[in-house]
Amino acid sequence: MTQPFTLPHFYMPHPARLNPHVDQARAHSAAWAREMGMLEGSGVWERADLDAHDYGLLCAYTHPDCDGPALSLITDWYVWVFFFDDHFLEKYKRTQDRAGGKAHLDRLPLFMPLEPGTPVPEPENPAEAGLADLWARTVPAMSADWRRRFAVATEHLLNESLWELSNINEGRIANPVEYIEMRRKVGGAPWSAGLVEYATAEVPAAVAGTRPLRVLMETFSDAVHLRNDLFSYQREVEDEGELSNGVLVLETFFGCTTQEAADLVNDVLTSRLHQFEHTAFTEVPAVALEQGLTPAGTAAVAAYAKGLQDWQAGGHEWHLRSSRYMNENARPGPAWQTLTGPGTSAADAGALLARAASERLRPYRHVPYQKVGPSVVPEIRMPFPLSLSPALEGSRLHLLEWSHRMGILSEGVWDEDRLAGCDLPLCAAGLDPDATQEQLDLASGWLAFGTYGDDYYPLVHGHRRDLAAARLTTARLSACMPLDGEEVPPPANAMERALIDLWARTTAGMTPEQRRPLRAAVDTMTESWVWELSNQIQNRVPDPVDYLEMRRATFGSDLTLGLCRAGHGPAVPPEVYRTGPVRSLENAAIDFACLLNDVFSYQKEIEFEGEMHNAVLVVQNFFGVDYATALPVVADLMNQRMRQFEHVVAHELPVVYDDFQLSEEARAVMRGYVADLQNWMAGILNWHRSVDRYKDEYLSRRVHGFLPHRSPALPVLV
Repeated sequence: MTQPFTLPHFYMPHPARLNPHVDQARAHSAAWAREMGMLEGSGVWERADLDAHDYGLLCAYTHPDCDGPALSLITDWYVWVFFFDDHFLEKYKRTQDRAGGKAHLDRLPLFMPLEPGTPVPEPENPAEAGLADLWARTVPAMSADWRRRFAVATEHLLNESLWELSNINEGRIANPVEYIEMRRKVGGAPWSAGLVEYATAEVPAAVAGTRPLRVLMETFSDAVHLRNDLFSYQREVEDEGELSNGVLVLETFFGCTTQEAADLVNDVLTSRLHQFEHTAFTEVPAVALEQGLTPAGTAAVAAYAKGLQDWQAGGHEWHLRSSRYMNENARPGPAWQTLTGPGTSAADAGALLARAASERLRPYRHVPYQKVGPSVVPEIRMPFPLSLSPALEGSRLHLLEWSHRMGILSEGVWDEDRLAGCDLPLCAAGLDPDATQEQLDLASGWLAFGTYGDDYYPLVHGHRRDLAAARLTTARLSACMPLDGEEVPPPANAMERALIDLWARTTAGMTPEQRRPLRAAVDTMTESWVWELSNQIQNRVPDPVDYLEMRRATFGSDLTLGLCRAGHGPAVPPEVYRTGPVRSLENAAIDFACLLNDVFSYQKEIEFEGEMHNAVLVVQNFFGVDYATALPVVADLMNQRMRQFEHVVAHELPVVYDDFQLSEEARAVMRGYVADLQNWMAGILNWHRSVDRYKDEYLSRRVHGFLPHRSPALPVLV
């Protein structure tokens, strides 16, 4: 069969190494698979299939340094996960049996108890038997924190198979952002990262949940999955009818050829690997220092990062050799190595090296403060009506008085004209059209705090290139949000004063447990502002995937969602909010709003503020195109996210309601939450269209920097 495209040159800076215990792992896994019932008689594999796939070789390449017993155990895990995938395909995807697939998936977590020794059910099929055996053999060597993280990753891998099955049933191809998110879960690379810890060193709990370690895992995951998509396109799309493949997703989104889509997937893959390296070399050492890791803990993180690199190199090598994938005429090594020898010109090798250098330098070449002219607003899909709270005028007066009282208009960043140019009560009135005066005043205050902080960090800390001061400011803001009566430090600036006031008014009737996610949401937002500053200091335009995900944090999305949920009562189990469809719904709404803001704020940020955190600029930088070419890409993605929101409401949420057997009261609460998100998007669009903050005539008379004759000094932090 002819290959649908030519495999590209892959960026792979680390050589693959082979574990010397490979034959031991092969023999052990074959015997184990037969013992678990995965071979003859399973209806899925014969011994010849297992031998041809050669998972022992995969694990020997991806875990080159562990001992023989560890390699055998890890190989058994991979035999199990690939058997699960093929078994689910044969039994449920090909037959489109969603009910049977859900029943199968619901039982599997029972075989992963967090406490060792907990009884498990009697296995009813090879997937259950294999999982029960592997879990019992693995968890004694690992901490409770690792067990929890690995169980969650395994459940995501299992449960999101239903997402793939639903898309097959509907004949639906995901949009690029949705695909990246869901592929991480169903593709299993976060799960693989957990086994890297088993093979190398367990990541200390103090840093396991931090952004740098999360980004290491996510960039690793994306690169693994995108590489697999390139090698498996022919098998998945042409043979199995799969719709969950990155090449197909981009081919559909851009309307381009399969070859062009494959080359673009490889460009994204390369960018994710560059992001991995950037994080490993700049952010990981900093977080180890901040968290006070011991030398042993720091060495464990370094071993884990190296283990992820080994997996990338080994996984690539295995794809080149496995009969499971298309690999005809694939280049066996780095491109520049294949060009050495007689008959090869130095110019060819030089051109490849120059391209690699250009790709690596691409994020750092942006020239700030370029004149770009007024932002062009494309056609924006908005199927939901706008409604405004009648308390709007009262909140405008209240916010002005409150901002003076908090000191927001006295630090040289904002004055009354800038506050009026934002008209944040108009935004709040659209977000919650049923709000009372008190509720709208509080919501307007939160919007003012977030918007002011977003302006304050780059002006005060970015202007001085003072990342340490920004980190200290962020830590102090977190201390302004006590969970259970802790002493609050005296406010040193307007942001602290405003946050102390908002926190007290918002959380007066909350328990410490109810306050915890709200504080985490504010922390996420303020910490993301430090991430922006770090990029600004380095003059680095973010990687596209990292940007879209961090944009949710810089926009304060978790804070907004937390405040939306706070009034919905206990009728909806917390597990419902953690389901894939609900998170997909929220992220679609958030991304729509974030991309909308980037479209309107392009001139303000690029021309007047020297910013580089804007989706249109990120697309320009990544593709090497101009504004007129990049804008329709962002607009299309924005509208696709809106369509995804509508799709989830119409097709996926009803299934969640049935799966959890929600009461009519709980269903009504969820319908109210959906309406809140609809109001949120409609209100944000109306606000952007109405306010002066992003208009050329306003920007031209008010250069966005410090106010004249009032450049602020750093606050005295006590």
